[in-house]
This record gives sequence, structure tokens and C-alpha cells, in this order.
Amino acid sequence: MTTTARPLGSWLLGSADQRDTVLRVRLNLLLITSIVLANVIGAVVVIALVVLVIPGPSVFSPDLVFWQAVVLPVYVGLSLLVGVVWGRRRAVRTLSWVFEGRTPSQRERRAALSVPIRLARVQAVFWIGALLLFTTVTAIELPGAAFKVGFTVAFGGIVVCANSYLLSEFSLRPVAARVLSTGPPMRRRVTAGITVRMLLAWLLGTGLPVLGLMLVAVFALIREDVTSTQLSVAILVLGAVIGVFGFLLVTLTARATAAPVRTVRAALARVEKGQLDTEVTVFDGTELGQLQSGFNRMVGGLRERERIRDLFGRHVGHEVAAEALERQAGLGGEVREVAVLFVDVIGSTTLAATRPPGEVVDLLNRFFAVVVSAVHAHDGFVNKFEGDAALAVFGAPADQPDSPGQALAAAREMAGRLTAEVPECQAGIGVAAGQAVAGNIGHESRFEYTVIGDPVNEAARLTELAKSVPGRVVASMAAVEAAAEAEAACWHQIDETVLRGRTEPTRIAAPR
Repeated sequence: MTTTARPLGSWLLGSADQRDTVLRVRLNLLLITSIVLANVIGAVVVIALVVLVIPGPSVFSPDLVFWQAVVLPVYVGLSLLVGVVWGRRRAVRTLSWVFEGRTPSQRERRAALSVPIRLARVQAVFWIGALLLFTTVTAIELPGAAFKVGFTVAFGGIVVCANSYLLSEFSLRPVAARVLSTGPPMRRRVTAGITVRMLLAWLLGTGLPVLGLMLVAVFALIREDVTSTQLSVAILVLGAVIGVFGFLLVTLTARATAAPVRTVRAALARVEKGQLDTEVTVFDGTELGQLQSGFNRMVGGLRERERIRDLFGRHVGHEVAAEALERQAGLGGEVREVAVLFVDVIGSTTLAATRPPGEVVDLLNRFFAVVVSAVHAHDGFVNKFEGDAALAVFGAPADQPDSPGQALAAAREMAGRLTAEVPECQAGIGVAAGQAVAGNIGHESRFEYTVIGDPVNEAARLTELAKSVPGRVVASMAAVEAAAEAEAACWHQIDETVLRGRTEPTRIAAPR
């Protein structure tokens, strides 16, 4: 199968079929980077809110020096270290089947898709601990700043957990691709849907900063010691947070949403060019993943339809297949001016009796390859194979301006090529032209497109005659006279005889 460029939506994630050892290194680096980056963003947000945004007493008090200079750095460092190690170990343990190169069970598939949520919970544990610890200490030592500290730490924790989820979901796309391609679709979605993802981006990028701005306004109203400078600084900082972090979060969410759509769009462009072996790597657990899976099922259906169409065309002729697909096929026919070419192997009974079956089949296949090639080269179609004979029709089901001329030219080419390419298999070739009924005969549940009429019978009788004529090719003069001047000039009358089963004499022509 042909996959699209950047099948996982980013060059950072590698290919969908990368080696297990490479995937393990890549996942470790991306997960560690995601956790550290999420916590760094949260710490920056907390410092900005405490120092510059939320009005109130300064948290830099002599009573809190030990907590701020010793406990806070130690807690942050240990939390980051333990969070990275703990989160990574949980992820590696959950994804052990990936590194072992085996197919996951249904339980392991569900657990793999829930890794981003689990990593977010790990970060939540440490930030809840920080909220309880530092809010309690501040409430004891500096009661006026307790709400300020509690709000900022809670805000930072939400930012960290959300960023951890979004970044780890991005990092784990290669795993999601393997999960979603190694079993049936999940009955219940494990990951957050598009709606939750967009609401999360709005909450972090706009909702919480705006809430902080509203709290600043409330503080300014209820506290008399808030100056205009403090209020201006708070508004500017929150505006910067909304502008910068809001943009980053919305960009991250938009890219996560757009990546599956881009892969489908690129794959559609390849399908439009006729590349039906295209396949999209399914790496998104949301409704977009269902879109990717739906695309693969659609292309699979197109491949199956094309295979059936090709098989149908091989059995009945591509012209008949196209006619049947273009309009609903049914029983019945129509009178058309056609030319018929009939070719029959000479001595087929002896051939079958003196050669092994496999050799006979191989010989007939080479024989019919020349027949089909010559007929197709002159816009005819082989209507049917009858053991060691074949019937070709020109002028039906598609109209042909010079069907007699095309049939005669095909007969001459066929005779020359059979002599040169399959000399051990001689055949008689007969050509006739006239009005015949072309259409479907049989039953509604099983019918066949064929041509019935005097030209068919005449071509068969001419073929019998051709077996005893030098060159092994004859045609009715009626077909020659109906052909275009250029092709008619290549034939001349050699005899006039009454063919078997007919009452009137037939003028016989052969190539000059």
C-alpha cells in the first residue's frame, strides 16, 4: 500500500512502520520533553500571576523565606523528577507490547490510548500536593495572601495537566496508529473527542485568563490599596498570557485537529490520480480517526470495485462491461450493422490427443493472446471463446464507422502474426458483415451479451472453408465491398460457392 507523506502529521513522529527500537527511543524523548515542557509552562504562569498579576500582599515575606528558598525548590525539583520517572515508567509498562513487537490485546489497546490521560493525572497529583501544602503554609504565616497563592497554584496545575495531555497525545500518535490498525474499532472511545479538545484549548487559552482578569477587577474594587499602576500591570500581563499562551494552545489544538484532515486530503489527491493503493495511517482516536478509517474503507471498496470491474471486463469484454455499467443491463437486443471474425484451430483433436494437457493449455493461451491483441488493435472485442475457437465482433456494442474494414484488417494481421509467433498452431479465419441482433440473451439471473444473425453463421462457415485455402484467411465479398477503399483494395475475389446450410452462392475473397 502507498501511504501519504508525513503519515503521522509531523516529521518529529517518524513513519508509521518505524523499527521498535527507534520508536522506543523516540517515545522516551518525546514523553520526557512533553512532561518537562508542560511543567515549565505551568511554573512560568504561576510566577507571572503571583508576582505581577493578582493584587494583594507580597508573598515575599521574611516569614516564608525558608519555604520559598528551600522547600519550594526542593518540592518543584523532586516533583518534576518523580513525575517524569513515574509517568515514563507507567507509559512504558502500558506500552510494553510495542517494544516487544507483538499484537496487543483489547485491554492493552484501550490502556495505550488512555496513556495521555494517565500522564495528566500523574501531574495533577503533584500539583494538588503543591496546592494543599503552600496554601496551608501561606494561610498560617501570611493569611492575606492565601487566596492569591491558592488561586495561582490551582491555575498553574490546570495549565500543566492540560498541556501534558495535549503534548503527550501528540507524542503517542505512532502508538495510536498501531493500536487502531491491530484490531476492530473501539466500541467506546477512550480519548477525548474533538469537542472536548476544542473546549480545553478555549479554557486554557481564553477562559482561565479572562477569569483571572475578572478576579483582578474584583480585587481592585474591594481593596483600597490597589493602585492604578498595579491594575495596569495586571491587565497587561494577563493580556500577554492570553495572547501568547492562548495562541500556542490554539495552534497546538488546531494542528492536532488538522493533521488527520491533511493526511486524508493528501490521500484523496492520490486517489484522484488513480492510485487506489493509497492508504491513510489512522493515528487519531477521536472522530477524525473514524474519518481516516472511513477513508481506508472507502478506498478498499474502490479497489474491490475496480478489481470486480476488471474481472468482469476480462470475462465479457471491456466494451460490454462499460456498456453494462453505463446503463442498466437487461434482456433484449437491437439490430446493428456489424462485422464478425471467426477463428478456429486446425486439428485441435489431434493436438489434444498427442500433447500433455498443460502443454495444450499453454499453446492455446499463446494462440489466443495473438487473437485478442489483433482484435483489440482494430477496436473490436472478443465476444466469446469456444474451446479452440473465438468469435470477435466489430461494431457492437460500441458503434464503429468502418467495422467491416477493421475486421478485415484484424484478420490479415492475425494470420501473419499466428504464422510468425505460433507456427505450431494453424487456424482458419473467416470474416463476414451485415445486419445482426446484438444484445443480452439468457435469464434475468444469468445472461450473456452476444451477436445473433446471418453474419455470425456465415463467418463460421467461411472459417471451415479457410482451413483448406492457402493463407488460411477468407472473407465474403459483401464484407470487402462494405469496407473502406483502403482496406478493400487489399482483398480480391477468389471463388464463388454455396456454403453449408445456405441456398445462395457466396462470393469468397482472400488477401492479395
